[in-house]
Amino acid sequence: MANQSFLTTEQAAEYLQLQRNTLEAWRCRGGGPRFVKLGRSVRYRQVDLDNWIESRLRENTIQGAAA
Repeated sequence: MANQSFLTTEQAAEYLQLQRNTLEAWRCRGGGPRFVKLGRSVRYRQVDLDNWIESRLRENTIQGAAA
């Protein structure tokens, strides 16, 4: 675990160009990027944000739709 970047919710939201509330809602409901709980603090690893973005790449609007 050398040189990992940990981001606060605010920093992660800025990185993803989303609202903080969106990340908070996803933490409760699921479906958002992985996160780490350190005591009462929530942190996001930048590598997990990047992987989450990659997992959402689509070639058309039908990909990922429930059948």
